[in-house]
Amino acid sequence: MYKFFQYNWQVRDEWLEWCKYIPEEELSKERIGGMGNILHTLLHIIDVEYSWVRAMQGESDVTLDFDQFTTIGEVQLLSLQYREEIDHFLKNSDAFNPDEPVTASWLEADFMKDEIIHHIIAHEIHHMGQLSVWAREIGVRPVSANVVFRGLF
Repeated sequence: MYKFFQYNWQVRDEWLEWCKYIPEEELSKERIGGMGNILHTLLHIIDVEYSWVRAMQGESDVTLDFDQFTTIGEVQLLSLQYREEIDHFLKNSDAFNPDEPVTASWLEADFMKDEIIHHIIAHEIHHMGQLSVWAREIGVRPVSANVVFRGLF
């Protein structure tokens, strides 16, 4: 599963770079679906990944105020900051038991770590597809979703 986190991070980094060439008005323009706009959807992807990993670590959730992030640069920095901790967790095989139940502070249910890992991966891929639709709506070529040609396997 680690390869798919790497895939998601590569694609996310490409979307964050893509955003640097898009007018800020387009990044914050209200859209149908996702978190309502491109900037908030990228923040949501980062937030969900980090929240679930913290839950798997037995840590409390960190609530983000999306309105405090107004530039793509700020979102990029957050993504890289959180990624360091997530990467360390994923690489620590002693900490990962796929059948271990996890309770997230924002839900009243238990989930197995394996289910959470798959959810994080699918969640990001889902929203990347959404970004692709929005890119086409504004007449700009989207980031490639291809897994091949990325040197991961």
